[in-house]
Amino acid sequence: MTTTQPVPALAADEPTPYSYAEDATTVDGSTGTTQAVRLTPGRTYRSAIGPGEKLYYRLDLDAVANAYVSGTAVPAAGASVASSDGLRVSIEDVDAHRCSYGNARFGPTRSAHPVTAWASREIGADEYMCQAAGAYYLVVERVGPSTSSGASSGLSSRGSSGSGGGRAGQEWGLELGYAWEPGVKKGGSTAAPETWNSASPAPLRGDPVRRRGGSGFASAGPLAQGIWQDETGIKAGETRYYKVPVDWGQQFHATAELGSTTGGEGYVGNALVMSLYNPARGLVDDALVNYGGEQRSATLDPLPPVAYDNRYSLDDEVSGMRFAGWYYLAVHLGSAVAERFGEKPIGLTLRIRVSGRAEPGPGYLGLAEPRGAFEVTDQDREAAETGAGTETGDTLEGDGEAGSSGGEESAGASGGSTISGDRRLAMTAIAAGGIGTGSLLVLTLVLWTLVARRRAASERHAAPSGGGRASRRGRHGSSRGR
Repeated sequence: MTTTQPVPALAADEPTPYSYAEDATTVDGSTGTTQAVRLTPGRTYRSAIGPGEKLYYRLDLDAVANAYVSGTAVPAAGASVASSDGLRVSIEDVDAHRCSYGNARFGPTRSAHPVTAWASREIGADEYMCQAAGAYYLVVERVGPSTSSGASSGLSSRGSSGSGGGRAGQEWGLELGYAWEPGVKKGGSTAAPETWNSASPAPLRGDPVRRRGGSGFASAGPLAQGIWQDETGIKAGETRYYKVPVDWGQQFHATAELGSTTGGEGYVGNALVMSLYNPARGLVDDALVNYGGEQRSATLDPLPPVAYDNRYSLDDEVSGMRFAGWYYLAVHLGSAVAERFGEKPIGLTLRIRVSGRAEPGPGYLGLAEPRGAFEVTDQDREAAETGAGTETGDTLEGDGEAGSSGGEESAGASGGSTISGDRRLAMTAIAAGGIGTGSLLVLTLVLWTLVARRRAASERHAAPSGGGRASRRGRHGSSRGR
């Protein structure tokens, strides 16, 4: 069943909620493997997870492609979280051997916001386990003291995440991304590069260009090399998403600058976190910065050029740079900033550098799912330069092959809603020529009745939603195998 969650009207000082992919299919996780629903590669899914829960989803894998699954936990805005609360995502075979796992925690900001972890089944990564074709299981768990205590005290039940924002026992929304990477031609190196240019690049010069960030992976604002200033700034408790096309052989560098403010006083430790995710939504690196009302900047560590062989490194920062494609920046401003400096947005500037000449890819033997996930096209570069097709920065995108939405689309970053498919149909009919007045009125009434019925059905079956993300090492962790 495919549904989308209605987006409630926001107060002027509320952070923008997370934007789920508009074509996300709503599924329920199972508490055991026997009833686990099957996920399809190339699609995005929407689910929910309660305090202390451990949920299962089935993956049917072949013996050729690498599989990557990410889980983004979305607590309600203002929910109470501890720094060690978060999400664990793992892939297991039918004998409970763990192929890999990843952790994402809210970290030092101790601020409720989307956190993303990933896991993989990689061909050739292990000589004995997780190599055969067959059934595997995605396992998603809530971890941390607050989530376990919430479960034991009975604070949560299904559907509770829409209200009571201060309770740790709330259900979290969950977005799952599932990608396949095809095999490559045999031969070549199986060792990660040991050296690369790690010097800080020359500073970018010029005036910033205004571009709005999105409120989720699906609505991330596209950026190219340059200096970019978010049109609306960033509010305390809010997470802004951006994406940058980085091709094979290219090196990525990013700095986030939080502007100064004259209102308020004091000091907030670990106020802002900037996280970099690769095209499979796997964490590459993140950076934290404190804030005391004066301008501050957070810069990612020097990263290696994108290369297939990076995956053989034991360093997450290196192995994460294994694909070409869209790289995502998620910038979160901790909710504690509002206590010291108020609810008004603070200026946010991003300095993006993509250096090096694009090189040929590794020679994939098939197509990725979703299509084009691990490549950079001319259209991608144009979108990054001009923002084409993303006037609001929060327009949701879909692969086109990942299903269709049956309800209304999510609101944009500005809080206004877009037009649903049924409403577009009605407007198209009204605009068509050659229709008599009486027939037009009847047609319009019929179509608007259909809209109302579908909206009501969507509201009855919609999954819970939230808003909200957080730290540097210790917030995330990953492992290949047990």
